[in-house]
Amino acid sequence: MKITKDVRKYAAEQGVAEEEAIKNGMEAKSKEFAEKGNEIYAKA
Repeated sequence: MKITKDVRKYAAEQGVAEEEAIKNGMEAKSKEFAEKGNEIYAKA
């Protein structure tokens, strides 16, 4: 799958394990979500 391939590529580029890459990505998206107001639907 493309997602799996992308995760493996990202992990290799960052020099971390796949699990660590996933954790880091989820933390980054969580922070981004919070910065945008924790709203699922963005106001137009």
